[in-house]
This record gives sequence, structure tokens and C-alpha cells, in this order.
Amino acid sequence: MASGLALLFLLFKKLSWRWTVMASAAVILGVLVAVLVWFVCVRVLNLFGMSLGTVTYMWLAAACGGSSVAIANLWDSRRARKAIAAGSILLFLITGDLGINAGFGLNRTLGSLFGISTETPIILTAPTQAPTPGPLAGPLWQTWVPPAGMPASGTTGSQIIPNPGSGFTSRPAGIYLPPAALVPNAPALPLVILLMGQPGNPDPQYVAATLDRDAALHGGLAPIVIVADQLGDPSIDPLCLDTATYGNAETFLTHDVVTWAKANLNIIQDHRYWTIAGFSNGGQCAISLAAKHPDLWSNVIDISGESFPGSEIQAATLKDIFGGDQKAYDAQRPVNLLAAHRYVDTVAIFTAGADDPGVLAGQRVVASAAQSAGMAVTLREIPGGGHSVRALDGGLDIGFEVLYPRFGLSAPATG
Repeated sequence: MASGLALLFLLFKKLSWRWTVMASAAVILGVLVAVLVWFVCVRVLNLFGMSLGTVTYMWLAAACGGSSVAIANLWDSRRARKAIAAGSILLFLITGDLGINAGFGLNRTLGSLFGISTETPIILTAPTQAPTPGPLAGPLWQTWVPPAGMPASGTTGSQIIPNPGSGFTSRPAGIYLPPAALVPNAPALPLVILLMGQPGNPDPQYVAATLDRDAALHGGLAPIVIVADQLGDPSIDPLCLDTATYGNAETFLTHDVVTWAKANLNIIQDHRYWTIAGFSNGGQCAISLAAKHPDLWSNVIDISGESFPGSEIQAATLKDIFGGDQKAYDAQRPVNLLAAHRYVDTVAIFTAGADDPGVLAGQRVVASAAQSAGMAVTLREIPGGGHSVRALDGGLDIGFEVLYPRFGLSAPATG
């Protein structure tokens, strides 16, 4: 809204043919700058390893075009207009950045753009006693009766997860509690640990939107979700590994987060009901961790995941993380991790946007390796989805569609 008002103000500087031509030229020049940035960054340098999608390019063109109009207002204008024009350049660039990031399911607000969590700390009631692992009395879809007064939707918040085992510095995790978790004598529920992309924030709002829809169809039942921070710093990719360079991210996820969840959340302790999920960078982490730790996770959702750690900066990753040891680097590829094991009761869901060909091709390869290793695999394309929030939302929908019957939250599919 602010950007739109600023642009209207700047466009209507004066009613004259000279200004109309100048403003039009500024817009055209800004769009040409956007095209040049796209060509250099995507076509020449291939900084992102994939197409960024139409929405990204539209936001880039809008930010550059608006900034160019603002620059044109710096000439032959009063001091107040110059000040507004100068401030508008920053406003347009921030708006474009937020628009691009939101399209990728990343930073949707000014606070999140600067790494400031907009989630308030969540109030948790720890389970009075930890349920012992073992078979459940029956699937919840058969035994659960929603009580009167149960909230219509779940709740989200943030939680600082201690790191005694890893020492890894993380940002507060996002937490989602479904409606069934918000009532007295709530049932123990499945656990999902979700990892977002890089850069990005542990934002629970996307998964909350998906699971609130699912819960509404299933008596308020949905998994409890921890959106854990595998990055620490959004500008850094620790690869979900324990490294001397970036710290013990893997131990943080597999020990600290899991230990905290068992002590503080009313979750089913049987790991058949535990899931590791992720989007983009988090998707690669999810399948890698599931491959290495089948004792922890019996389910994995890999949404638009990278094919292997550091796939976009292979040379730098090989040098900085693995000290030039190609064999050690190759050992961390999901296809190789999967080939080294046999999985007897793991469900794996792989998704990617149909308009994200590079990632989709990689997902097909990893899904094939997972199937060969014994996992029960679902591979689906998201129609019209690039590497964006559309792919994220679609992947979450498909993942939980597959897992709800396995969780005992809905009746098994028939026919």
C-alpha cells in the first residue's frame, strides 16, 4: 500500500509532455535494468541454479521501475519531493525483496526480512507423564471425540530450544499446536519437525494454514509441528551436518530438538508417528536426516528439495566444508546415503513444482533411490508451481494427504 501510494505521488509530478516522456523513459530504463540483473545473475552466473519464476521477475521489474521513477524525481523538484523520492527508493527495494521472498515462502514481513521473529512465545503445558512407546489403543480417527468448546483452529508461537548436546546457535523455533492439542485431556499426537528454506525463517504459518484445513475435516486432529531452525544465520548454510565451520547442526536437530520435543510436547512416542519434513534447503536436509536416522523418523516429506548439500555452490562447499575431500562430500549425497541402508517401514513423499524443472529432475532421482532402498515412495508434481510458496503449499497438502491415514488421523483409503 505504501509503495503504491508513493509511486502514484512520484508519477504525477506535473502535467506536461516533458515529464510524461521522462517518467515513461524512467520506467523503461528500470525494466531494462531488471532484465540485465536477471541475465547476469541467472543466465550468465547461474547464481541460483534454477529459474526463479515469473513472479520473481515481475517483482524485480517493479522494484527497478519504481526506483528509476524515484530517481527521476530528484531533478528539477522541491526539497520535500526529493526527500520523498530518496526514501521511496529504499521503500521500493524493500517491497520488491519482500514480494520475491514471500513468493518463495520466506520472509513475508519487514521483521522477518531482518531476522526478527514475529511469533510470540507459545505457552506450553508439558505432558504430566511421558507415554511409553508401543502400540496405541486404536487409531485416533476411531477413538477421538472432539469436546465441546474446542477451538476451530490451532495456535502458533515461538520457542527457544536449548542446545546442550550440540552447542548450535539457532533462532527460536516455530510451533504449531492443532485444535485437538488445545483442550483438557488432549490426546498424544504425531510429531512433525519441519525445516524451511535458505535464506528464510522458522515460520509456522504455512504449515499451520495447511493443517488447520486438515484438522477442520478430521475433528481437530493434526500433528504437532516444530519448525526448527537448521541455519542459525539465514545467510549461512550449515548443510544440516556437524562441521567445524558452521557448528553441530545435525546433532541439534537429531538430539536437542528431539529431546526437547519428548519432554515438552504431548506427542506419540512411537517413532512410526514421527516425520521429518522440509522445503528447498530443508527438503534436502529432511531426506538426508531420514536416510541417516531411520531410528528417529519413519516418515519424510521432501518438498522441492535440493539434490545434495551445497548443490548450488559445489566448489566452495567441497573446499570450505570437506577440505577438498570429494569422497567425503559424495558420501553426504542423499542417493548415496540411501544406497547404504535398507528401510523396512519408512514412508517418503517427494514433491516439486512442474515449472521447476531442475529441482523436479533431482527429485525424481532421489525418489528412485529411496524406492530402491525399500521406502514406500510417493512422487508428485505441483501443477504450475515453480520454486515458490505455491510449491510449498502444494507439497504440504500432498504430504499430509498421504500421511494422515498412517498417523491414524483419518480412515485408510479404500478402493
